[in-house]
Amino acid sequence: MSEINKTLFTAALVIIGNEVLSGRTQDANLKFLGTELNKIGIRMTETRIVPDTEAEIIDAINAMREKFDYVFTTGGIGPTHDDITSACVAKAFGLGHGRHPEAEAILLAYYKPEDVTPARMKMSETPHGAELLLNPVSKAPGFRVENVYVLPGVPHIMREIFSGFKHYLIGGEPVQSKSITAYIPEGRTGGPLSDLQDRFPDVEIGSYPFNRDNKYGAAIVMRHTDMERIEIVAEEVRKLVRDLGSVPHDD
Repeated sequence: MSEINKTLFTAALVIIGNEVLSGRTQDANLKFLGTELNKIGIRMTETRIVPDTEAEIIDAINAMREKFDYVFTTGGIGPTHDDITSACVAKAFGLGHGRHPEAEAILLAYYKPEDVTPARMKMSETPHGAELLLNPVSKAPGFRVENVYVLPGVPHIMREIFSGFKHYLIGGEPVQSKSITAYIPEGRTGGPLSDLQDRFPDVEIGSYPFNRDNKYGAAIVMRHTDMERIEIVAEEVRKLVRDLGSVPHDD
């Protein structure tokens, strides 16, 4: 894959949960975060799905936080016994772990006294020194430690929390894209597109096959921060398609 822009900020997502790996729950957070981060010039470049296992979570967080500008985790900060993400983040950073005074106050104010349980108060636990990410929906907050942002897995709650802090994130230029489709089997475009990528290494060129009405084709997608640069490559793609005997369609 070509390098789009060396000044572009990068992000990774760690999806935590046995229920996602088993297929019982379908992740809906990656598309949202990838789209929203790109709008502020932060590109999601890697995702891992890990089980509710301490060693796996810690290893993923430590690997990602060294490699990327931002790391987001989803899942594992609820009230049940297998919600261990908060404690794992603390261990990854070598920090103590316990009830965050502000988070504790938020939950005590939210629940009726008779509804306060140890399980619910578990959701006030964070690594020592963590910054809270406020939750306007169910109140139990997410949190941040350095470049790691820890969010719930429930999509509508995760989105509301993210919307509350996204304006603090520092990014670069958003990556823009253009797609051209043609009814040409992908096998015929592979070589010419490889040559085109070599000529324009700064523009990411991807090919995605499809079958519509029993006709095979490919969508050729170009990505870069500069739309004028994309248009230069797009014209080359149109010429390539015509040379192969088909008609290019701008999507």
